[in-house]
Amino acid sequence: MSTTAASLVSPLFTPTVVAGHTLAHRIVMAPMTRARSTQPGDVPNALNALYYAQRASAALIVTEATQISPQGKGYSFTPGIYSPEQVAGWRLTTDAVHAAGGRIFAQLWHVGRMSHPDFHDGRLPVAPSAVPFDGQIWKVDPVTGVGAMVASPTPRALGRDEIAGVVADFRRAARNAMEAGFDGVEIHGANGYLIDQFLRTTSNLRTDEYGGSRENRLRFLKEVINAVADEIGADRTAIRLAPFLTARGMNCPDILPTILEAAEFLQARGIAYLHLVEADWDDAPQFTEEFRQAIRARFTRPIIVAGKYDEARAEWVLSRGYADLVAFARPFVANPDFPRRLAEGLPLAAFDSSTLFGGDERGYTDYPALPEAEIPVEASDIADVC
Repeated sequence: MSTTAASLVSPLFTPTVVAGHTLAHRIVMAPMTRARSTQPGDVPNALNALYYAQRASAALIVTEATQISPQGKGYSFTPGIYSPEQVAGWRLTTDAVHAAGGRIFAQLWHVGRMSHPDFHDGRLPVAPSAVPFDGQIWKVDPVTGVGAMVASPTPRALGRDEIAGVVADFRRAARNAMEAGFDGVEIHGANGYLIDQFLRTTSNLRTDEYGGSRENRLRFLKEVINAVADEIGADRTAIRLAPFLTARGMNCPDILPTILEAAEFLQARGIAYLHLVEADWDDAPQFTEEFRQAIRARFTRPIIVAGKYDEARAEWVLSRGYADLVAFARPFVANPDFPRRLAEGLPLAAFDSSTLFGGDERGYTDYPALPEAEIPVEASDIADVC
């Protein structure tokens, strides 16, 4: 059977419904920081709009992580969604993606301790607790203009009144996302950022109602979800979680049962989807099939998985019912027409990691789509998808 014929029966190329939208296939463009917003002001621009519109054949696009406030910023040149200029900038992207027939969610984040005083007028980044940790962020030197990974300092602990302010910032950002024309929002609760920091015993040493017990460590996540869902509707609210993350000081012995309990809450709240990110470095802990079964038993709404998937592994996770969609990151960078290439067995372009963060159109919008007359190749000739 040809690759094209095989794709007709592949679970990757069957329709599904997410957030009330019927999607033609199940290949999602994962959120991926690209650091190309206009400065000053971290404002999305026309180049960003072109980048996303080129990739509108994804079943769903989730944008690069977007800070909900100045306090939420942790990397140079990442976009925000708290100022009128940023909202207007994002409208360029949503209009372009919708004109190309795509669907797009904004990923909302607050990085918490994964930041640097240079982004905050010399003030320390914030976190649930003032705990030293091993973590780095990408920062551009204002004199040389060169970006590099730099260590994050020990943060300061958020006051109880400040926590309510952060929840309000998530609510406001969700409202701004609707004004900017997004189809929904994905709250970033993964990868060692602020919500994740509240979930874990290694980063949350609080003794008030936001720390200690599993119920208390889940309180901030629940408050953010409730605020966003109340503002824009649960059916347009989603969240990304990272159950098996151990890096960045996040190796919490209680995280799996904590996330399973979160899944029960998210199911009852009726959110649009749950996005589970799998650690993608070579010796990372692997998602166990036992955990996949456990979280699926608790969350029956759409699940998106991401993390170094190739076509065969994506088909396996879909066919077993452990996920409903699969998100790909780097393949979408170098292959704006990635779903078509996968469906037709077309070759994949190589990804240039040196142009990932910052810069101009090079390594961003200059990767071409293949011409429609491209002759399909055998599946064995396709490069590994990572």
